[in-house]
Amino acid sequence: MPHPPTADRSGRVVATLALAGVTAAIMQTLVTPLLADLPKILHTSASNSAWVVTATLLVAGVCVPITGRLGDLVGKRRMLLVCSVPLIAGSVVCALSSSVVPMIVGRGLQGIGMGMVPLGIALLRDVVAPEKLSSSIALVSASMGIGGGLGLPIAAAVAQYTNWRFLFWGSAVLAAAVAMLIYALIPDVPAAGKGQRFDVLGALGLGVGLVCLLLAVSKGADWGWGSGTILGLFVAAAVVLVAWGWFEWRTTDPLVDLRTTVRPRVLLTNLASVFIGFGMYASMLVVPQLLQFPAATGYGLGQSMLAAGLWLLPGGLMMMIVSPVGGRLTNARGPKFTLVCGALVLAAGYGVSLLLSGTAPGLMVAVMIVNSGVALAYGAMPALIMGAVPVAETGAANGFNTLMRSLGTSIGAAVVGVVLAQMTTTVGGFTFTSENGFRTGLLIGGCLALVSAIIAAFIPAPPPGQDDARHPAKPGAGAEAGTKTETGTGTGTETGTKTGTDAGSVAVSN
Repeated sequence: MPHPPTADRSGRVVATLALAGVTAAIMQTLVTPLLADLPKILHTSASNSAWVVTATLLVAGVCVPITGRLGDLVGKRRMLLVCSVPLIAGSVVCALSSSVVPMIVGRGLQGIGMGMVPLGIALLRDVVAPEKLSSSIALVSASMGIGGGLGLPIAAAVAQYTNWRFLFWGSAVLAAAVAMLIYALIPDVPAAGKGQRFDVLGALGLGVGLVCLLLAVSKGADWGWGSGTILGLFVAAAVVLVAWGWFEWRTTDPLVDLRTTVRPRVLLTNLASVFIGFGMYASMLVVPQLLQFPAATGYGLGQSMLAAGLWLLPGGLMMMIVSPVGGRLTNARGPKFTLVCGALVLAAGYGVSLLLSGTAPGLMVAVMIVNSGVALAYGAMPALIMGAVPVAETGAANGFNTLMRSLGTSIGAAVVGVVLAQMTTTVGGFTFTSENGFRTGLLIGGCLALVSAIIAAFIPAPPPGQDDARHPAKPGAGAEAGTKTETGTGTGTETGTKTGTDAGSVAVSN
């Protein structure tokens, strides 16, 4: 492993990667204040304008694991710079759009750049000193939530008081600034998987399977869950993903090494990630609507979009505050303990939301607790993953874990969306989601947070000396060939020899 940079340089690296994550998250929440006005802005129907959101989801789901694997093969810094290009281009295309097709294209380009976060987390393993790694992972991992919490009120203010195009021009400038910082401050670390081939067929298979699955999940409510199109998409997703798994298990240099993925430590972490993603998104879907629903309903709080965003702002700030605490907790007790704590805090936040849903300050407190749990959990999951996979697979493994979180949020959006759509009431001739509908959505989020805590509790203990990402896992099947000497600057003096199944040995000195 390359020598980590000095403390001063290391701080700049972490800050840059965190800013990259915040930027990627802002791209996702950018259009939220515009959703109601998009049909008029783009001269199209509401169903067509919904693709502005769906396009980013689909493209990000397909590209995140691919960019993660490419980071392992050609270098993570290089791929970070590559991801910044579609972020900039997509923002410019959206800013210039006056119809729905170019807007969808621009949003799709922005989705390609979502791979910045897992790439940045994987890069930390190469460039940050071991004693600072846990807190750095926690901050960069939580940057997606931080960006969402900060981006929503900022976007709402810009949309309310200026022209909507300034949202995208501003995001283009921010993405360009991040690209320059990456170029200037991020060290160029040799690719751990250099010499391995890129699994083109695996990438295509995963892409097709994920598009079918995510499209069915995200459009099921609009097209009808029992419609032939949705059922056909689910069947196609199942067939393609099973075939993809069969192929990946047997090929050399796979896009996702399933032999590593099925290790209990990795498998249970990814499974917990799905439920954490579901739990996080339930509050994101319910709380803003409660804040903005008319007070005449008896339970809505009648806040404007901007006011609602400001009430949610402390939740984003809490993620920034709690992330370093999670890193220190991981150093002291291990990432499994931090993940369990995060899931329990997340569940507690939903309990508070059920008790205090009648006031804006009460919902603000609940969101602060929920986001604190998310910050703890999101910081622990990459540490668990990277402590269980070979160095040459960190980018792909983190990309796959990010995909699991995204699947959780997509499924959460679909399930909670169905609940909110089915449990309704009529006030003044208009149909609204009922109070019981919102409470049911919050209850589902809390229960699934508890499920994630139970799953995390069964994550097995690591082998001695491999308690987190500071101690790379032994290469198993598909381990990189050749002989490498990796030297770290940790506080220990342990020296061992690692043998992969392909060839060679890896001498690791920590």
